[in-house]
Amino acid sequence: MAQHGHDHGHGHGHGHGGGHGPSHAHGASERALGVAALLTGTFLVAEVVGGLVSGSLALLADAGHMLTDVASLVLAWVALRLARRPATWKRTYGFDRLSVLAAFVNGLALFVIAVWIAVEAWERLRDPGPVLGGVMLWIALGGLVVNIAAFWVLTRGGPGNLNLRAAALHVAGDLLGSVAALGAALVILGTGWTPIDPLLSVLVALILLRSAWRVVAESGHILLEGAPAGFDAREVAADLTAQVPGVARVHHVHAWSITEERPMVTLEAEAAPGADPRAVRRALKARLRDRWAVGHATVEVDEAGEA
Repeated sequence: MAQHGHDHGHGHGHGHGGGHGPSHAHGASERALGVAALLTGTFLVAEVVGGLVSGSLALLADAGHMLTDVASLVLAWVALRLARRPATWKRTYGFDRLSVLAAFVNGLALFVIAVWIAVEAWERLRDPGPVLGGVMLWIALGGLVVNIAAFWVLTRGGPGNLNLRAAALHVAGDLLGSVAALGAALVILGTGWTPIDPLLSVLVALILLRSAWRVVAESGHILLEGAPAGFDAREVAADLTAQVPGVARVHHVHAWSITEERPMVTLEAEAAPGADPRAVRRALKARLRDRWAVGHATVEVDEAGEA
């Protein structure tokens, strides 16, 4: 990340990451989200109709999840679009954090879906109804194909950011729902045992809960200004003190993230006797960038005896 140093009197230095403008990665993520939303949205109507006609909870659960897929994909797409806007005096970090908020909302939506599936499955087990395995089979096959295509589009460019991963998890859960519906349809056609439909729906709900927890935990950590992954302020302070020439002490280290890709650090340091505070500040920033992958650091260096 590009860095532009500024000297402000009493040893203050600010490193600013390269601008908030559109990037190739963001453009590719936007396209992926748009295509995935179009695929899932197109098939949603067919799955709802198929679930109602066949009486399959697995299909209806998958359709309900697919509805939130479309909403989450659109939300993620809007978040990336807004993140391209430049920072202003009112929003000095721009809109980048909106993508993390979108991931958090999508994770909470996964929790709600999983609970709804579990409650509905319990009702179906208590009072089983007829299920048309043939209709269920064809709709499940179609949903499987659509979800595989959408998941491939979202993941072919690599892991992406948290927002993209949250959207991909939605589609992955939907893909598992299609597999469960397909398996249930085959069992019903082969044996006529309809309880397999709600039972497999519960299995999908459990998998969704695990995915939801990961997304909510990661995005919540960022929203609560938690330290970036792998960043221990105590370890960083010790490393900077030992490895940067002219540093007597490092303290008041604070680290957080705007997004997963934009870690931020502020710290104060005391220069050793005779050391040049400006040279120490530059060296501290270089060490943070090269060793700790932090391209934006605000560093204050005091001369010996001033701290």
